[in-house]
Amino acid sequence: MKKIIKKILLIGFVLFLLMQLYQPARNESYEQELTTNFTRRYDVPKNVETVLRTFCYDCHSNNTNYPLYSFIQPVRFFMEERIKDGKKNLNFNEFGKYSKRKQENKLEAIIKQIESDEMPLASYRVLHKNAIITPAQKEEVINWINKTKDSLSLEN
Repeated sequence: MKKIIKKILLIGFVLFLLMQLYQPARNESYEQELTTNFTRRYDVPKNVETVLRTFCYDCHSNNTNYPLYSFIQPVRFFMEERIKDGKKNLNFNEFGKYSKRKQENKLEAIIKQIESDEMPLASYRVLHKNAIITPAQKEEVINWINKTKDSLSLEN
């Protein structure tokens, strides 16, 4: 019985080591069109930009700030799936490419998800202890988005 357990553990360890060889491409792009970037397209106050960059940009932009544990599989695979999904739903670096209507819808979705504490994801908050948006930060972001949304409506 001990031999079987040792073999299973050895095989598991070897598989774990082999998994480390797979490292997906990083979500890092320094050749971006600045005109489509959310913070360049709109007059985002510094405090709102800080909140967005701190709590949103890792999954919703073309540049993720990778922590050390992201080099370990299967954590990296899990992270890349969350990032891919996040960018599919909203990418701040490509926000200017969205139609005005889509921009309004995305801004409305941001408000709803911040108010309901859906974002940042619970899995993100577990690994990033500083990813807790304070009520004051929520209010600043939501107020600014409402003003921005109103200005988009006026442009149409």
